[in-house]
Amino acid sequence: MKIRALHLNTNNLAETEAFYNTILNIPTNRITSNEVSFLIGETELLFTKSGSESHYHIAFDVPKNLLEQSYNWMKSKIEILPVTKNSEFSNFELWNAKSFYFYDNNSNLLEFIARFDLENTSEKTFDNTSILHANEIGIVTKGVPKLTKKLLNDYPIAIYTKQPAQENFTVLGDETGLFVLVNENRNWFPTDKKAKSFPMKIVFKASDNKTYELEIE
Repeated sequence: MKIRALHLNTNNLAETEAFYNTILNIPTNRITSNEVSFLIGETELLFTKSGSESHYHIAFDVPKNLLEQSYNWMKSKIEILPVTKNSEFSNFELWNAKSFYFYDNNSNLLEFIARFDLENTSEKTFDNTSILHANEIGIVTKGVPKLTKKLLNDYPIAIYTKQPAQENFTVLGDETGLFVLVNENRNWFPTDKKAKSFPMKIVFKASDNKTYELEIE
């Protein structure tokens, strides 16, 4: 599965454009009075103006050999969130992956993650063009098992083979794209920020090579 576009809300278009332009060094793809979008690797990230705050969780893949470089690149610009008292990196042994986290101007929890089972090694020095695509999007619900069943019925996707389904946490998709389903008020790892549901649209290509749109209200 590949996430082609994420349509999210923001209550400050100007600050959002400034963050992605200056911190991630991603140029504006297009802008109107109500929207601003960016091309981050293979994914379009689009923000629509809203009258209230919205908070999301998004993970972006980086080349598996450039995680340390991506960390140093971001560390010089913004605070990296602690994962433990001694480290700002998370190690996902089941997933064979490693990552770090930071917030954007909207308090969206962003993550750069290296997945060591993917063949995406890069020989270039890390910069904004090294970010490959959005690989994970958090979907918050009042009932993870119910939503899991619906999504499995509606789309040609499956439970992620590296993560057993749980009552309050289930991951759908594959190594190239994941929906992270969590119950409301579950903490977004590695923070104490409670997961809340906000409107969004996900455009993704599934295992049948067809493109689908999933809207969360």
